[in-house]
Amino acid sequence: MKAKTIFVCNECGYESAKWMGKCPACNSWNTFVEEKISNKVENGKKERKIQEPPKPLNSYVGQDAKRITTGYAELDRVLGGGLVKGSLVLVGGEPGIGKSTLILQICDKIQGDGKVLYVSGEESAEQIKLRADRLNIKNDDILFLGETDIDIIDENIEELNPKLVIIDSMQTMYSEEISSAPGSVSQVREITARIMKICKSKKITTIIIGHVTKDGNIAGPRVLEHMVDTVLYIEGERYFSYRMVRGVKNRFGSTNEVGMFEMQENGMVEITNPSSILISEREDNPSGSVVVATIEGTRPLLVELQALVSQSIFGFPRRTANGIDYNRLTLLMAVMEKKAGLMLGNQDVYLNVVGGLKLNEPALDLGIILATASSFKNISIPKGVVVLGEVGLTGEVRTINMIEKRLKEAERLGFKKCIIPENNKKLLKESYKLDIIGVKNINEAMKAIELR
Repeated sequence: MKAKTIFVCNECGYESAKWMGKCPACNSWNTFVEEKISNKVENGKKERKIQEPPKPLNSYVGQDAKRITTGYAELDRVLGGGLVKGSLVLVGGEPGIGKSTLILQICDKIQGDGKVLYVSGEESAEQIKLRADRLNIKNDDILFLGETDIDIIDENIEELNPKLVIIDSMQTMYSEEISSAPGSVSQVREITARIMKICKSKKITTIIIGHVTKDGNIAGPRVLEHMVDTVLYIEGERYFSYRMVRGVKNRFGSTNEVGMFEMQENGMVEITNPSSILISEREDNPSGSVVVATIEGTRPLLVELQALVSQSIFGFPRRTANGIDYNRLTLLMAVMEKKAGLMLGNQDVYLNVVGGLKLNEPALDLGIILATASSFKNISIPKGVVVLGEVGLTGEVRTINMIEKRLKEAERLGFKKCIIPENNKKLLKESYKLDIIGVKNINEAMKAIELR
């Protein structure tokens, strides 16, 4: 008998008897994949386990979530204080970004009694050992299992009862009960459900490594992110050494925090003072360069923005933004032309966030405008100046949040002057050693640093 097939949407799990270009449930394009339907039919009624009847919620005794430190303060910050016992954590990132390296380092540093089970379906024991030697990891509590069958993995977890389980990666695991290939929607959904069941029942902390698509999202069905407790993304350019660990979902903490790491020869090294590193290589007084104070989670970061404006030799000038939203750059350039009279229509404009970071915060607007104007006029912004402020379409400089934290970070690193929105200056409650200048619009900001 020919096996029946269905088509399943990778994004939402919608099933269809035929292939469709657009999913009617989530409106995503080209997300349908073909899967076989198992023809197995079990005879007789399936035995059901007797469960306790529903009880009032108030009759249960709540327990504080027990945290297990990872050995890295930066990662514990993102997790909300450490790994929660019995939690399921999904880690995603581009190939070569450092996922397996960081997880192996966690296996070495994690505290607590018991073994660590490292399950790999992609690399052999020899490959993992080579990485461990490079990272100088010599821990007898780390056990390796090269397996992709979830039934065998399940048996080993039951027998060993480890304190931590690593699954590398989810897309390589499969279950014989499902006829589709590893990495398909049904396989990923079934594997995650199996791992989550044993993880919760035996209170074993589990970390799953997931592949990402070309769009930067976790490969497989979107339900995978809904099932796990925490989703972490490791961001950064492959050819830059800095990495940011960002939490996009966390049932046990905030999703606003980020952790800073640097990829070195001996593995991922946490950066406890990222602001000083991100601006350490800044020249004395270059044109087109400005320091801005951004907020990542609850942490202030001082970052250098660089702009390059040059005469276009083609009829259509280029606009390039590396690390910020391209549409935001074009919008701010329109504001500069209309409200500040800077004619950039025949100029190529390139903007870069130093360090390979990706920032998306309105408080960077004023820094982008002043860096672009500095390069256009070839006038350097004075050294020791930090710029903050959101810019509206009429050229006004609008209020930003967490201004006190930004100012304290700038003061700590020895900056002398700070340009902030006028309304923020009026609401300041503390005194600072900084020379704080409040501006109402972009023209006042340009005058404050002698660009006007």
